[in-house]
Amino acid sequence: MRLRLPAERPTEPPTGYKIAHPVLSQDGTRAGFTGVSLGGALPYGVLADASCVYGLRHRAPHRRCDCGFHCVHDRTVAEGLLCTAEHRSAVLLEVTVLGAYIRFERGFRYARQRVRTATVGPCSCGAVAAALADAGRGRPGWLALAPSCAGCVRGRTSVSLAAFARLAGEGLRVAAGSASARRVAELTGVEGLGVPELTAEAALLQARLDWFQTQLARLGERGPGEEGQAP
Repeated sequence: MRLRLPAERPTEPPTGYKIAHPVLSQDGTRAGFTGVSLGGALPYGVLADASCVYGLRHRAPHRRCDCGFHCVHDRTVAEGLLCTAEHRSAVLLEVTVLGAYIRFERGFRYARQRVRTATVGPCSCGAVAAALADAGRGRPGWLALAPSCAGCVRGRTSVSLAAFARLAGEGLRVAAGSASARRVAELTGVEGLGVPELTAEAALLQARLDWFQTQLARLGERGPGEEGQAP
């Protein structure tokens, strides 16, 4: 006797979160995303249907396969994936889960999705991103993009965040995430703290800077030839 999973009939489509790499078509007329794991070889648009990455003819998601789109329930879990080195240039997506889906403890595997918003992280220099620029890698016909500030774009192929949203279509909203909290966290080694904790860390850094400036001023008053002399 085969056990069946309970069927859900939600009044509105569920919301999920995931990370993905933004991509731009070679001719610059289309924008989309690629997954960070199994779906990395198949660029998808804002509104897209899943297919089996193994080329099998069953509909995704199939219970005996791991095909289909994937997302998690909790935004903070998806944000945590951006901490790994290989995902630092990915963007955070908020998606609407459409069609058939399989619910797991941490998220969904599902047949269709609509990307509602894409939040772009800071440039590699730490500044707030103003564009998505050529990341130096890609797939045949598609350039992978990475967050970039205006100063770091230089001569690379790039699109503004608004232009990326327009090329992607379907009402996608693209926004730049704040770089200040992440930058302070990286400098102090306290990633994951809230605003009060980060404010305290910033105050501590300022106090240390004041101490160093005081020490430098004292050395300047003694003169370069006086350091280390016995009284």
